[in-house]
Amino acid sequence: MAKTLGQPLFANMQYCVRCCMPSSNEGIEFDEMGICRACFSAEQKMHINWIEREKSLRKLLDYHKSLNRDYDCIVPISGGKDSTFQLHVVTKVYGLRALAVTFSHNWFTETGKYNLQNCLEKFNVDHIVFTPNRNLVNRIARQSLVKIGDSCWHCHSGVGAFAMQIAVKFNISLLIWGESAADLSGRSSYFDPVIKFDRDYFTKMSAKVGPEEIAGDTISARELSPWRLPSVEDIERVGVEGIHLGDYIFWDDERQMEFVRDVYDWREDRVEGTYKGYKSVECIMAGVHDYTKFLKRGFGRGTDHASVDVRAGLLTREEAFELAKKHDTERPDALDYYLQITGYTEAEFEAVMLKHRHALNIKGLSDAEFAQAVEEYRSESGQK
Repeated sequence: MAKTLGQPLFANMQYCVRCCMPSSNEGIEFDEMGICRACFSAEQKMHINWIEREKSLRKLLDYHKSLNRDYDCIVPISGGKDSTFQLHVVTKVYGLRALAVTFSHNWFTETGKYNLQNCLEKFNVDHIVFTPNRNLVNRIARQSLVKIGDSCWHCHSGVGAFAMQIAVKFNISLLIWGESAADLSGRSSYFDPVIKFDRDYFTKMSAKVGPEEIAGDTISARELSPWRLPSVEDIERVGVEGIHLGDYIFWDDERQMEFVRDVYDWREDRVEGTYKGYKSVECIMAGVHDYTKFLKRGFGRGTDHASVDVRAGLLTREEAFELAKKHDTERPDALDYYLQITGYTEAEFEAVMLKHRHALNIKGLSDAEFAQAVEEYRSESGQK
């Protein structure tokens, strides 16, 4: 039996005493008892008056419908299970005239392509999609690793910027996303959003830098126009605001996935870096994105999902640590493709990630502690 069975991967890093979330998670806060904000939010969620929140959602939607514009709202969709559930709620429950908008990362899986087309046909909505060319995506993916420490800046930034561009162009005042930031990240709670929706919401949440910082010798500013945010004046003129349905209706990933699977033929598949088959199933690069988080911060999506399942009572904390270690430490097969399209060698890739980890200077995650913990776990588990 492994010496660390049921224990976290890094012995000297602080973890939430209830779930598996480490102190290296961006924006995390622990209370005096060592409980993280995501666990606190999960408690809040059980005591919220969701009937009152739904009333406020209905009032907000009625206001935007009363503007009597060509479309009542934009629903940004990727083909994930949230996309299908968002369109179900928006069109079937509330009867809004929605424009679906997709910023394509150009890394779609076959399952993702099916799910995206399937939800468009099931809900019969108009759809606008923007797909940056393959060569540009490859060059940005290389730059992204240096600038923000993961492979996916073009997606992080594009999902926000392109949707806002369409909102301004088509005079649509409401953008509707799915899951609340309070549900997973622990960077906000249901009563304290911390980062409120505005023009720069996705830059602050995930993209971290604007297109002007991605532009350089190999990428011109002109090529990055799809990632350019509309002006403050244009956003105010149209009255653009954004909401997450999960702040207004009780959000349960597992139940919603079962619902869209059974009712709308939405499909799961294997996703690298986790044991759940429905998160980011539309993207071939999900495993690389989450592996870079592990190399920077010592945890990946396995920890995210295991912690959610602990909060939901589906796993013990010890079971969750085992799942997290297994999936966080796995080298994703998609890394070979990422190295191919960016021109990095694996040694160069690891060197860039090492710089990012050094810059974070996380207690309990020195080079020696990281190498020893990962090597010991891989040896004990038989992982390559």
